[in-house]
Amino acid sequence: MESGPAIFAGVVFALFGGGLLAWTGTRLRRGEPVAVGVSRVASATVASVAAAAALALSGYCLTRL
Repeated sequence: MESGPAIFAGVVFALFGGGLLAWTGTRLRRGEPVAVGVSRVASATVASVAAAAALALSGYCLTRL
């Protein structure tokens, strides 16, 4: 009964984390800023940490089935 919300949350976290990581990598590879008005290194670090946290939460949700 509780596996439905866990699967949904896990998939949402996985899509968000994977998308954010891909977007950040693409922006850095092209030499474009990740966030406007912020240091390139700081914004890439914060975005990468957020993506890793989302992927970790995804793993947590999907292992709790």
